[in-house]
Amino acid sequence: MTTAGNRAGVALLVPLVAGAVVSVVLGVYGSLHTPTGVAVNVAGFSSPMSVKAWLATVVVVLAIVQLLSALAMYGKLGRNVPAWMSPVHRWSGRLAFLVSIPVALHCLYALGFQSFDTRVLLHSLLGCFFYGAFVAKMLLLRKDGAPGWALPVFGGLVFTGLVGLWLSASLWFFTQSGLTF
Repeated sequence: MTTAGNRAGVALLVPLVAGAVVSVVLGVYGSLHTPTGVAVNVAGFSSPMSVKAWLATVVVVLAIVQLLSALAMYGKLGRNVPAWMSPVHRWSGRLAFLVSIPVALHCLYALGFQSFDTRVLLHSLLGCFFYGAFVAKMLLLRKDGAPGWALPVFGGLVFTGLVGLWLSASLWFFTQSGLTF
C-alpha cells in the first residue's frame, strides 16, 4: 500500500470505528432496555405511530432533497450549480436529522430493539445501521486525507438505510392504516 493509501485508510478508520460503535451501542441499548410504550405524540395526530410515520416521511423527503442537491454539487445534474445549492444541502440535512430525533427516540425508547418478525428485525437493524452510517458520514465531512469516493459512498449508505427504514415502518403503517393523520 502506498503512503497516500495509508493516509486514506487512517482517515477512514476513525469514522468507521465511531459509526460501528454507535450502531452496536444503539442495538445493545435497544435490546437491554425494557420498552416503555411511552412515545412521542403530537396534537392533531390520531396515534403515536401516525406521528412517527409522517415525521419519517418528512425525513425521507428531506433526504431526497439531500440526494438531488449532492448530485448537483458533484456535477451529475449539469455544470451550472446555483450558489444556493450548498446551503439547501446543508439545511435540508440539518432539518432531516432534527426531524428524525423524535422518530428514533420513539423507536428506541418506547419500542426497543425487536425481532418478533422479519420486518421488525430488519427495521431494528436498519435503525442501528442508519445512525452508525450517519455518524461516519458526518465525521468524514471534515476529515483531511479521506478518499474522494468515501463521502458519496457514506451518503449513499445513509440514504439507503433511511429508505429501508421508511419502507419497513412508515410504508407498512400507511398500507395497514391508510394515509391517516
